[in-house]
Amino acid sequence: MRIVFMGTPDFAANILMELKEQHDVIAVYTRPDAVRGRGKALLASPVKKVALEAGIDVFEPKTLRSEEEVARLRNLAPDAICVAAYGMILPQEVLDIPRYGCLNVHASLLPKYRGAAPIERAILAGEREAGICIMRMEAGLDTGDYCISRSCEIGDMSSERLTDELADKGACALMSALYEIEQGQVRWTKQNDDDATYAPKIEKGELNLDPSATVFANQRRVQASSSAHPSRCSLAGKTATLIRTSMVSSDDAEEVGIRDIQAGSVAFVRKRLFIGCADGALEVCMIKPDGKKEMDAASFASGVQDIKSGTKTWGQV
Repeated sequence: MRIVFMGTPDFAANILMELKEQHDVIAVYTRPDAVRGRGKALLASPVKKVALEAGIDVFEPKTLRSEEEVARLRNLAPDAICVAAYGMILPQEVLDIPRYGCLNVHASLLPKYRGAAPIERAILAGEREAGICIMRMEAGLDTGDYCISRSCEIGDMSSERLTDELADKGACALMSALYEIEQGQVRWTKQNDDDATYAPKIEKGELNLDPSATVFANQRRVQASSSAHPSRCSLAGKTATLIRTSMVSSDDAEEVGIRDIQAGSVAFVRKRLFIGCADGALEVCMIKPDGKKEMDAASFASGVQDIKSGTKTWGQV
């Protein structure tokens, strides 16, 4: 098929890498170069990098609603437009262009988690499973029928690892959907709007830790975090990003003597670092103090004076 691909982050780039091997990707649309992560330099999106390396034409419009952009898409004459985390709404004029329609690789098990941050919201909600759906796009926000879904257990996977897992599943599902559509064998499933939930984007600081929150809530914030949305706190007088944490069982807490740890307190016991939450202890495993490299908790604690005295505290930044 002649495909126009639209996407921006790593999730979409991984899908594009598979798509270009099996179909004629005639153009790629992505968000304009922007400051990504830390630093002030403008950087190309992951999708743009893949497209340029493959010699595919790249377009970075600020809107798809102009007559010029709609005309350009019509002139490209795609059989299908495939979208994955593009970050821009497609107007009806664009949706009507390809003969096989516009397909979205959406990273949730629809109708749950429609919206911008389905992976992070699934983790924060404590869902057992995450997944992807190949959805036929329409004017509503992720409301279209879907033809293929794939799922996996979230377990203790970080947001970034789960994103990679779902991108792999999404790429395979998209290839299957395109084949079924071309062969006239596709079967669409209508979403039940009564079961729909919304996944708004993660706001700045939303994943920061809070001593007044539960162990579960703080653990899920760290698990849902990424370089774009880190989980930060002030720990023993130092501002840091928590990379990996672990919930502590009641038996483990009893054994190391932290069963009665108070919210906001810090304990360093048997070379293990614990922080007190509203209902118990959360163990810090990997941490990145501001201005320093990522390190394990024991290495961090060794550089904090009097941390064993039990006088150190932690809190919000």
